[in-house]
Amino acid sequence: MECLIQHYGHGIRQLRTGWADGPAYITQCPISGGKSYTYKFTVQYQRGTLWWHSHYAWQRASVYGAFIIHPRMPFPFSAPIQDEFPIIFDTFIKTVERGKTYLLRIINAALNDELFFAVANHTLTVVEIDAVYTKPFTTTAIMVAPGQTTNVLLTANQVPDSSGTFLMAAWPYLTSVFPFDNSTTAGFLRYKNTVTENIKHPQKMPSTFEPNKYNLPKMEDTKFVTEFSDKLRSLASPQYPCTVPKTIDKQVVTVVSLNLQDCPANKTCKGYEGKRFFASMNNQSFVRPSLSILESYYNKLRNKEYSTDFPEKPLKPFDYTGVVPVSENMNTQFGTKILEVPYGTNLEIVLQGTSFLNVENHPIHIHGHNFFIVGRGFGNFNVAKDPAKYNLIDPPERNTVAVPTGGWAAIRFKADNPGVWFIHCHLEEHTSWGLASGLIVQNGPRASQCVLPPPKDLPSC
Repeated sequence: MECLIQHYGHGIRQLRTGWADGPAYITQCPISGGKSYTYKFTVQYQRGTLWWHSHYAWQRASVYGAFIIHPRMPFPFSAPIQDEFPIIFDTFIKTVERGKTYLLRIINAALNDELFFAVANHTLTVVEIDAVYTKPFTTTAIMVAPGQTTNVLLTANQVPDSSGTFLMAAWPYLTSVFPFDNSTTAGFLRYKNTVTENIKHPQKMPSTFEPNKYNLPKMEDTKFVTEFSDKLRSLASPQYPCTVPKTIDKQVVTVVSLNLQDCPANKTCKGYEGKRFFASMNNQSFVRPSLSILESYYNKLRNKEYSTDFPEKPLKPFDYTGVVPVSENMNTQFGTKILEVPYGTNLEIVLQGTSFLNVENHPIHIHGHNFFIVGRGFGNFNVAKDPAKYNLIDPPERNTVAVPTGGWAAIRFKADNPGVWFIHCHLEEHTSWGLASGLIVQNGPRASQCVLPPPKDLPSC
């Protein structure tokens, strides 16, 4: 069977090597069945837990894995690490020794679910997010959105029961009224030198699952998510400085929305009220072109495949989070409109949620750059008041931001990686509906600030 496929190193910055970034029709055309393409890139100035996945259609449902960059220098925390292991939310058993500390590399590879993760009877110490060190803090559970990674320290300091095990579990953080995967994925922490150590399968999960017994918050616990997110801070040390831009050259405010499109004449649509589901940013539902945007940009073909007139502000301001769901005209426009900025631009993007269909948490991912989450809040962003509350000292640095349900998030970064970079919701359903755009960072004045030429084996459309 022939099929198309892509590869994407999620969070790898791909400095000047956008040809190896991977999203279909953004930086390359898909790899055709029977063909091959070698991704060549250099990892620079990064260390920690990332991951890779296919970036074509919904293939990442099964084509993914961990991408671990081991540091050249010691960890910036004192706890001696006995062992480390990635967790991509699949059932497994990990044996630990009492009194030892372990580094858990937690990756949310889910298609459409933000997830809580916890280990029964144990506390976790957060030390890294999206391959960036954080100020350590302890917590009973974490929330990790699709695309995000979180490293935590776990000390095996409990006394197990007769099973010799403790449940490790993840289940959804729910902010949507839409149907979702109401399931719990589980693993087991087995203590060494217990009478049940040699049993291959620990006790089964109870038929009635009580999350509080396993440190898991309730599915709708937005209060926990807010408090957890507020604790995330960059390390901001001399060795690992926080380089958040204190001033900006450009601010973009984009409304992140789910839409219901009127059904075309003489067609049957199966969405709510006989309409079709779409999604948009500033009322622009993204359409992938027939040729990759990076190829078009590199070869100066912009007028044929895309345009750089993405609206930098909402076309018509309104009460974004106060709209009565399904009460307004939710038709969107379609196209391939993206942003373009000069090399070195200090850019701020405010991501504003809406309540057109319902309020919902959106994990927005930007390729090619890390960014700093300088502000978050509920309701509508107030351009006159909210920037005064920004954290410009030690904001968390990430590549994927969970925009609060019924709220907004403000991010800042220096656009210093030339090329074309995808911006999209990491809920695969929303991306397929068009909740995406792109960013062109122009070449800088020096040769070292320019996109490298395309490789000879770049797939053709």
